[in-house]
Amino acid sequence: MKKLVTAALILAMTVGCLAGCGGSGASEEKDANAFYIGGIGPTTGAAAIYGNAAKNGAQIAIDEINEAGGINGAKIEYRFEDDQNDAEKSVNAYNTLKDWGMQILYGTVTTAPCIGVADMTAQDNLFQITPSASSTDVIEGKTNVFQVCFTDPNQGTASAQYIDEHKLATKIGIIYDSSDPYSSGIEENFVKEAETRGLEIVSEEAFTADSKTDFQTQLQKAQSAGAELIFLPIYYQEASIILQQANTMGYAPTFFGVDGMDGILTVENFDTSLAEGVMLLTPFAADAQDDATVSFVTKYKEQFDGETPNQFAADGYDAIYAIKAAIEQAGVTPDMSASDICDALKTAMTEINVQGLTGDEGGLKWSETGEVNKSPKAVVIENGVYVGMDAQ
Repeated sequence: MKKLVTAALILAMTVGCLAGCGGSGASEEKDANAFYIGGIGPTTGAAAIYGNAAKNGAQIAIDEINEAGGINGAKIEYRFEDDQNDAEKSVNAYNTLKDWGMQILYGTVTTAPCIGVADMTAQDNLFQITPSASSTDVIEGKTNVFQVCFTDPNQGTASAQYIDEHKLATKIGIIYDSSDPYSSGIEENFVKEAETRGLEIVSEEAFTADSKTDFQTQLQKAQSAGAELIFLPIYYQEASIILQQANTMGYAPTFFGVDGMDGILTVENFDTSLAEGVMLLTPFAADAQDDATVSFVTKYKEQFDGETPNQFAADGYDAIYAIKAAIEQAGVTPDMSASDICDALKTAMTEINVQGLTGDEGGLKWSETGEVNKSPKAVVIENGVYVGMDAQ
């Protein structure tokens, strides 16, 4: 009798472990004729505007592809995990998606979490494409990671070029986050290019993640030095505070930002009139009148409560179509292992040309380093909306 009871207990424990030890999604039956694409980014927290936009842009592309019959007849299964712009949570999300059966990673959306996750995908030999993590640390030394966004050096260099070529200012101040690889990377290359072009940097002031609510000291130094333009290679939350505090001081220079500025018009309780005339370089202008942009913006507004898509949404859309093009180029099938898929896509990415939303007439192309080649666009905020400018 004791032997029977013991055997029954062991059986019950074994069944329980099989039901509960597999991790999130492990008990789900996998579709053998589908590509499993996982996504990671912040859908809650301070950086949620980036993650939700990237998630939604990708969803529109996936819906289009699936409705058209999939990729060579194979549909896409898509699951997106929230990392709250936190590196540890991003690693946890990656492990969750691996348990789910992920074969390709779309993400992560922000730079700091992406650096850690990219190390893991490199170890696992899993193909990764990020729509918006722009630091070169994301791709450095890796053959499996590709970017759809401009790298930080490109953004810094292109911003200095634009300011010089359009004669926007002769004296420039900079406010940047020295604790953030995204911000400090752009700032470093902006300074290099500005010096090459003879632009005068009259103030170069840093802040850190622990001191990003009061910028009066940085603004006062720029004002005292006669800065006519302030370059802000930072995210929109801090930029909105800087604009408010500059207005309180009666200081009204030209403000020039990069892609992290995209979202400033959505900051809660922010007076958007303070952003009038703010310029930024971005790969996407929602007011463009080409057929692809009009179609995308229309679908996005219809699907997401009238919201206008930003560049993160457009980069996300292009990332999914890059995956599709690479899969078709390489002849990849869903029954292949994630590692075999990765090996095939590494080569295919350098052979494709995607006519996306965020490129010019030449499309989007990738080098073996994982860096994308495309042209930036300049926009200015007028009457509470982004208006495209001639970036040439």
